[in-house]
Amino acid sequence: MSEINSLIPHKIIGVAVIWNEQQQILIDRRLPQGTMGGLWEFPGGKIELGETIEECIQREIYEELGIGIEVGKHLITIDHTYTHLRVTLTVHHCRHLTGIPQAIECDEIRWVHLTELEKYAFPEANVEIIAALKETEKITNN
Repeated sequence: MSEINSLIPHKIIGVAVIWNEQQQILIDRRLPQGTMGGLWEFPGGKIELGETIEECIQREIYEELGIGIEVGKHLITIDHTYTHLRVTLTVHHCRHLTGIPQAIECDEIRWVHLTELEKYAFPEANVEIIAALKETEKITNN
């Protein structure tokens, strides 16, 4: 690791790709203020001390969206460095179980099909998640 990278804050984040029964994915728009404000993302958040990634994802989704989910299979882990921040995103497929999603800590939420994701502006690191989802879809459909 370079000396510059060690000076940039590093966040370890659990990320959920939440599927519903109609095979749609839940995305949310970040609040307009702050870094990357207004961009769409897959919901999740920072891991807390003593938490597993799965526990982090479940807690964050409940806190941010007010729903219960089942955390499933690992999709991808991404290590990405922005100019101001380094993130490690550990992404899992999740299944919506209970509750109606609410925009508690975000500006807006939407259920979208995989083919619609290109219509939304995501942070740079999320592009790899979309690519992994499309690759998984391609393999599943062959």
